[in-house]
Amino acid sequence: MVDADFSDSDSDSEAEQKARVESLEAELAANPSNYDSHLHYIKLLRRMGDVDKLSAAREAMSQLFPLTPCMWQEWIKDHLSLSPDSTATILTLYQRGLFDYLSVPLWCDYLNFVQESDPPVGISKVRDLFETALAAAGLHVSQGSLLWEAYRQFEQAILLTIDDDNETDATTQAKDKQVQLIRSLFHRQLSVPLADMTLTFTAYTTWEAEQGNLESTDALVHIPPHVASAYHKALDMYNARKHLEQQISNQDIPDSERLQHYMNYLKFEQSSGTPARVQVLYERAITDFPISPDLWLDYTRYLDKTLKVGNLVSNVYSRATKNCPWVGELWVRYLLCLERSHAPEKDLEEVFEKSLQCTFSTYDEYLDLFLTRVDGLRRRMALASTGEMDISDYKIIRETFQRASNYLSPHLKNTEVLLHMHAYWAHLETKYGKDIAAARGVWENFLKICGSMLEAWRGYIAMEIELGHVNEARSIYKRCYSKRFSGTGSEDICHSWLRFERELGKLEDFDHALQKVTPRLEELKLFRIQQASKLAEENENNPKRNARDKRKLVSDISDEKSPAKRQRDAGRNPKKAPEENNQVQNSSHVEKVEGVNQKINKTDNLSEQQSTPRNNRAYSDQHTAFISNIPPMANYEHIRSFFSDVGGVVAIRILHDKFTGKSRGLAYVDFIDDEHLAAAVAKNKHRLLGKKLSIARSDPKRGGKESSGPKAFREHVSQEDGRVSSRKGGDSVQLKGKNTFAVPRNVRPVGFLANKPKAGVVGDEKPKSNDEFRKMFIS
Repeated sequence: MVDADFSDSDSDSEAEQKARVESLEAELAANPSNYDSHLHYIKLLRRMGDVDKLSAAREAMSQLFPLTPCMWQEWIKDHLSLSPDSTATILTLYQRGLFDYLSVPLWCDYLNFVQESDPPVGISKVRDLFETALAAAGLHVSQGSLLWEAYRQFEQAILLTIDDDNETDATTQAKDKQVQLIRSLFHRQLSVPLADMTLTFTAYTTWEAEQGNLESTDALVHIPPHVASAYHKALDMYNARKHLEQQISNQDIPDSERLQHYMNYLKFEQSSGTPARVQVLYERAITDFPISPDLWLDYTRYLDKTLKVGNLVSNVYSRATKNCPWVGELWVRYLLCLERSHAPEKDLEEVFEKSLQCTFSTYDEYLDLFLTRVDGLRRRMALASTGEMDISDYKIIRETFQRASNYLSPHLKNTEVLLHMHAYWAHLETKYGKDIAAARGVWENFLKICGSMLEAWRGYIAMEIELGHVNEARSIYKRCYSKRFSGTGSEDICHSWLRFERELGKLEDFDHALQKVTPRLEELKLFRIQQASKLAEENENNPKRNARDKRKLVSDISDEKSPAKRQRDAGRNPKKAPEENNQVQNSSHVEKVEGVNQKINKTDNLSEQQSTPRNNRAYSDQHTAFISNIPPMANYEHIRSFFSDVGGVVAIRILHDKFTGKSRGLAYVDFIDDEHLAAAVAKNKHRLLGKKLSIARSDPKRGGKESSGPKAFREHVSQEDGRVSSRKGGDSVQLKGKNTFAVPRNVRPVGFLANKPKAGVVGDEKPKSNDEFRKMFIS
């Protein structure tokens, strides 16, 4: 019964294993790049003992990924148990394993297998293999001594084979030569900073004593001075690296910290200037961190700087791209490395095709690959060609560009990198392909994809101008001047066309372009104004923005000087009083127009400053409108456009703060007659740049309310005698003179009645209440 239960358990286990194998096979068929699935698949097949599938699984994984030294050792061990006589296959597996990563234990296994192989390998070949091992890992600080010791043991075994009983001249010479070879190995090892150097030195002195060359194994004085000097120098080097070795060997710390210790160690080794030792340390680092892109990039960058060319550099790039196939920069530099080493075109094409099968994080990496391939083809063809380039060879470049455009255009639409690629393509079509039609086809196809890019049209035009095709460039301008580009691009292309015709075209061509461009520029100008109005309206609807404007308004009012204070200041400085009395209280810019249809200067800074007395004005007070609540960004052109449907505007004066120079939101607009003024007042509460304007007649003779704007003035001007009254508390101060102050019209001090006071009772009016006072302002 027990046996039956055990049999059923085994049967279930085998069924589960087969189901798991089928599941992993399906996963690998769907995603061959799944590293973990490969590992689980190999482990499961090894447990099941399915030799055929196991071998195929290992081969499949090794084609995609480097295998770890432990995986290679398992593979070789399994193969030896099945086919112990397949020496050539085992040697190949060892060589493949040593190519993937640096591993001293795998090197030792390889060397032992070669020495024990049947038929035996010649002594010279074994020595060559040991020298190769020392070149690869002899500088490994923590494990390199294993290779040195194995080499010495091999040579000492040869020394023991020499027959001491048959002492002939040939035997003596052979023995002396072998002893000298072993001594040389000791000297070489003692000059390298390795772990357990003191044990190596003890073994050396003991061996020399056995040869009868030293009386005491402890006396350094009996060994050659150059050997002692090299040993002490290497010992100091090892002591300087001992703490670094301990840090990278600590398995109890996080991988990120351990990797950082490697990077610090590498910087230390690079400062010593020994490339071989730096390379060995890089190999140790990538063995422990095989999928660190930064480490591979740093390693290959160092090799490009120090070695530049050679199989060693290309082999490292091959391993780097297998470990980190998702890093586009590694593939790009791999192609450049092969080009530097003058690799066959077949190898370059193979690497390029492999790179395109990888998945990168950005499409820019694919673009960089395509351009690197094109660059290499162009340079190779230029070097191989002494005359005109063969058009059949250029087809490879054209096909590469076409592949890049087909793949990248949907993903990099309207980007500068895609524009530069097509510009490069068109340039090569004209210079090397000698095909102007093909170059134009490149630009035309690009415009179908990215026709909204101004630079695309400019690049096309620049090519035609460079080739001297003025008519073709003009036809492109005619196609694109009416298109809408981002920013100021639409205006820029219009001005560019005019500049092109002025410099290269005839007068008729310039006139034609001007006729086409002028209405387009006017249309764009109107569009900008509408956009500014929309933006201002959005800002007005923003509560935070409105609150900020209100705080600013209060600040502007509080900064104004009262009339009484200004009078006191004038009294303290009587010499300056006449000059100040002839200036406008609040700076006002005026835009004068001699006729209704006269053109207005669009630049605010060129407008004249109103500084003349009111009685000397050249315009009539009977046809003036007072506007308040004007947006701060509004200028003369905005106000003129606002009254464009009314017409009859003679002059516009915007009031500015005396100290800040900013608009106070107030303005006077003079009209040619009362009919136009009435039409302007009818536009009261209409919006300008998103804000409702307050528009009223300005009638200073009546003293009537012309505006109840938020920034009411504190001055009162008497038209009959030119007096300026100022009230502070209960006092009244009068300054005689016709032009004492030239202040804005019809502004009254706080609390005065609107009508002119009767004779003899000036200053006796009852002040208005706060509520009555607030009604004088627009809230």
